[in-house]
Amino acid sequence: MSVSDIGIDLGTASILIYVRGKGIVLKEPSVVAFDRDANKIKAIGEEARMMLNRSTGNIVAIRPLKNGIISDYAVTEQMLKYFIQKASGKLSFKKPRIAINLPGMVTEVERKAIEDAAYQAGAREVTLVPEAIAAAIGANIDISRPCGKMIVDIGAGVCNVAILSMDGVVVDTAVKTAGDEFDNAIIHYARSAHNLIIGERTAEDIKIHIGTVIRRAQQKLMEVKGRDLTTGLPKTVRIGSEEIREALKDPVAQILEAVHSVLEKTPPELAADIMERGIVLTGGASLLDGMEELIEEKTGINTVTAENPIAAVAVGVGRYLEVTAADARQLLQRT
Repeated sequence: MSVSDIGIDLGTASILIYVRGKGIVLKEPSVVAFDRDANKIKAIGEEARMMLNRSTGNIVAIRPLKNGIISDYAVTEQMLKYFIQKASGKLSFKKPRIAINLPGMVTEVERKAIEDAAYQAGAREVTLVPEAIAAAIGANIDISRPCGKMIVDIGAGVCNVAILSMDGVVVDTAVKTAGDEFDNAIIHYARSAHNLIIGERTAEDIKIHIGTVIRRAQQKLMEVKGRDLTTGLPKTVRIGSEEIREALKDPVAQILEAVHSVLEKTPPELAADIMERGIVLTGGASLLDGMEELIEEKTGINTVTAENPIAAVAVGVGRYLEVTAADARQLLQRT
């Protein structure tokens, strides 16, 4: 993998770029600020995120990716081009080879859209890597051997669950329930239980600081500021972690159902491997307090979180290019 080869985790909430020898060189929100009057992009990434839910008039902050899928092709192309140039450096003249993660639920049309966007953004060659495989590689899981490994990747827009063996996916499923749905559930709860209107960034702060999926002996409390639904005036309420556990019950139940459905379809020999080797969690939303413990409790299988779950997919797609390049060199040496 040369310096012009990069791995991209094209996430609903964040874009991560990996370069060999440097690791993760870029991590920014996948948000674009768009000027509707001028019909042009105003800002991309962190600068645009600051405008999310705070933009006024003709400036709107948008996410061109939804549930890991391109919802706005033209904006995604410009966003990719910006991040690739930022990661490659101004002095890079050679077009890079790019590997990009591919969520488990994409259609052929959506797959082609991701590929085309990467080419239009400046790639000379594009490799699409199934997200579960990328997550496993990034979590340092050896999937080349004929034994089962289970990965549960919980990102912002999609939760991918898969059984892997011999460098391939044996059984998998994907649900559009992940970090964003956790935030939406918190927003809905604040509105219904406290008559409080809050935005996405506030909901995410609540999730990070007091969010949990299991009952704890000691409850965490947090003061939350928003707008009163009735009066329209600013309002502050105190919300507890037990309330957030209740708020997250439905989306968490959907993830547990996805895990169960994959285990039910797993061949007996590989199921025995999973019982022995356990389940590995990746993705930013896997860091939600208690997720490990809850999945282990509901499945009876030892569950651990990868060392760096947020970066696992980006590292995995980057390493995938290294592995395929090494295989190609070995093949050439044999011929």
